[in-house]
Amino acid sequence: MSDPKLLQRVRQKVRFLHYSIRTENAYIYWIVKFIRFHNLKHPESLSAQDVQVFLNDLANRVHVASSTQNQALNAISFLYKEVLAKPFGQMEQVQWAKKSRRLPVVLSTSEVNRLLEQLKGIHRLMAQLLYGSGLRLMECMRLRIKDVDFKLNQLVVRSGKGDHDRISVLPDQIKKPLMVQINKVRMQHQQDLSDGFGMVYLPNALMIKFPNAAKEFGWQYLFPAARLSIDPISGVCRRHHFAESILQKQVRLAVRRAGILKPASCHSLRHSFATHLLENGYDIRTVQELLGHKDVRTTMIYTHVLNKGSLAVRSPLDE
Repeated sequence: MSDPKLLQRVRQKVRFLHYSIRTENAYIYWIVKFIRFHNLKHPESLSAQDVQVFLNDLANRVHVASSTQNQALNAISFLYKEVLAKPFGQMEQVQWAKKSRRLPVVLSTSEVNRLLEQLKGIHRLMAQLLYGSGLRLMECMRLRIKDVDFKLNQLVVRSGKGDHDRISVLPDQIKKPLMVQINKVRMQHQQDLSDGFGMVYLPNALMIKFPNAAKEFGWQYLFPAARLSIDPISGVCRRHHFAESILQKQVRLAVRRAGILKPASCHSLRHSFATHLLENGYDIRTVQELLGHKDVRTTMIYTHVLNKGSLAVRSPLDE
């Protein structure tokens, strides 16, 4: 490839548009895969047909999921449109990977309780938030102290999927553990400040607009990392949020220890939150708002896993 700075240009454009570090890494990954697939030819010399060949190979030889193929297309589209200023238009001849329709893995109330009993300390508290507030994994990791409102019994979920904010319920059962956690974060933050640190990542341009906010207690993560680390973009040493992979591992172990045979994960707790609310008689629009779904049809999938089934059909064998 004759342009060694191409990936650097991609990173600069991603950051200019305020995309997340996860999106940045995913785009870089697929752009590198695309270039290597075409024997290190520069993308400038490739055509829309070459993009189609790459995407078809992902579907037919690699057998990726449709969401993975779409991610690859988004990355390459970004490269041509935003970096090379050479949009290639619609991919009419692409053989799209078949999109599977899977029902979510939902735990019963007793299974949720058994799972939570196998977790201790901060891992238990985070899992309780996933289930009790219907949070996505990264929404839980990115909670700030100021997002917890004990008086209004609510959590403010900032920049959720689609970069939208929303309000969710704060379970009474975990208020005391949350207060204990907040006090722990307060003491840790005070120690960080005395050690000359205490800064936290602020989204978008807030660091420029409010330079002192990064050291304010309210902006600190509710679940901070155990150690300080170097931010890969700014190079600043600060305390990031808890590593999501640790909670994922602990939940997998808890599922196994609880004797649950379903392939449950952290996200299964969110699925269970939605399903149990519907079982308890809450209307689907309320559940949609709590989950942050843009389209109610996304929420409708939980009607298919209710105890009575989506149509409340009674088997003729039971008549």
